Amino acid sequence: MTKTFDPIELEICWQSLISTVNEQAKALQRSAFSPIVREAGDLANAVFDRRGRMVAQAVTGTPGHINSLAMAVTNILAEHPIATLAPGDVLITNDPYLTAGQLLDVTVLVPVWRGGRMIAMFGSTIHHTDVGGYGIGAGGRDVFEEGLWIPIVKLMVDGQRNEDVWKFILSNVRQPDHMAGDLHAQMASGEIGAQRLLALCDQHGLDDIEHLADVIIERSEEATRTGIKALEPGTHHASALLDLADGSKIEIVCALIVDSDTGTITVDYTGSSEASPWGINVVKNYTHAYTTFTVRSVLSPDIPNNHGSLAPIEMVAPEGSIVNAVSPQPCTARHVVGMFLPNALLKALSQVRPAGAMAEGSGAVWTMQVSGNDDDGTPFITAMFTYAGGVGARAGKPGLDACSYPTGVAAVPIEVVEASAPIRFTTKALRPGSGGHGRQNGGLGQTIEFCVDTKRPWQLNAVTSRLTEAPQGIFGGEPGATGRFSVNGEPVTTQARITLQPDDVVRLELPGGGGYGDPDAN
Repeated sequence: MTKTFDPIELEICWQSLISTVNEQAKALQRSAFSPIVREAGDLANAVFDRRGRMVAQAVTGTPGHINSLAMAVTNILAEHPIATLAPGDVLITNDPYLTAGQLLDVTVLVPVWRGGRMIAMFGSTIHHTDVGGYGIGAGGRDVFEEGLWIPIVKLMVDGQRNEDVWKFILSNVRQPDHMAGDLHAQMASGEIGAQRLLALCDQHGLDDIEHLADVIIERSEEATRTGIKALEPGTHHASALLDLADGSKIEIVCALIVDSDTGTITVDYTGSSEASPWGINVVKNYTHAYTTFTVRSVLSPDIPNNHGSLAPIEMVAPEGSIVNAVSPQPCTARHVVGMFLPNALLKALSQVRPAGAMAEGSGAVWTMQVSGNDDDGTPFITAMFTYAGGVGARAGKPGLDACSYPTGVAAVPIEVVEASAPIRFTTKALRPGSGGHGRQNGGLGQTIEFCVDTKRPWQLNAVTSRLTEAPQGIFGGEPGATGRFSVNGEPVTTQARITLQPDDVVRLELPGGGGYGDPDAN
């Protein structure tokens, strides 16, 4: 028998779902080993129905993880159907081409059972400290060099550890205790979600959440399509140029096609650069994640982010290009291009809704990973730590300073980074004048300087961008400042891992955001 929800009960159930996934995320963040998860919130949590549709997501996390997870669960169930699962089973994978685009991002899926029947799944994706291989850098020559590839397998079987899978994973990472701890944190957060969801079913007399999911998803899709139908139909073109430390350049080309009859928006990336030999290639899921996030940010930010609100946004991405990587193209540092995509797409959206437009910003966060040996020979490796430049200005507000739009991930506090390895920071400050001038000024970048207190050589995996191509202003606004990445005052001109000496000083000067509007206009 199908249950009918009146508006009040539907709102109560919806708020209960949001509280459940938020509690799931908080449990994961508090118990995770990786600082990038625990301190920076580099994670995603969501609840899915039996059909693999995302019903609700936690408010924390990153768009790249959340919206990739929304696509990943369907892919996982295609290879591991519900009929192959039993109570106590837990699925795991880090297949980059089916999930979030890099081997360091591991997805864990915890099914929920009621009366002997699976009624839902709680999924999580987090950035793990290490999966062996190259580390968090762009220097891997193919995906197999980048780390351990975990296919879609059962991490737990009938509530017990699948020992062969655990041994295989933990034997291929540098910090097995951290890896095991983070996997247990992911499973525990899913169990918490399951307990809360079963309580919701008890309170409202639900055998499962299928009809509730239908109502939520249908309402979200209808509201999204209604908003698109109110737009003028047409095709709008835009592009943006990204440069890397080695001098190579990536062009993102997009066409935004508005179909106001069907309430559909299609984003076509035909014409974008071919795949790169560096590990910055973006898989289709990750491109879709930042595409849908950007469109929804401008057109429908108040509608819940779920399967329904994502459905009206379609995407075309040529296979094998920089925005649709295929195996074995390397992709560990896919965020460099993925987080840059909104700069092109926002230009196209500015032609549809100028008031919601934003100038170009610094784009991707700059990522660092330090490894080496202490003076007694003990190896150390830091988890990834990140820093952000300035955000582009908007119609009514200046750009944000040193803010990691569009990812939403926070910076790991320098005290935490220094506690994880013998790193010593000497400078952390905003870059005066780095934001582009305009009627509204772009946000400021920041300057970071650090060294490593060791008597031995050490290695740095650094991923930077926008060193020669400045973030552009919009509607007459001026560009922001370019970035600069140097060691001992000399520019670094490679994307690969570099070996440094005990006295070397690393300096990061992150780009500023572009300005909005003519600075001389009233």
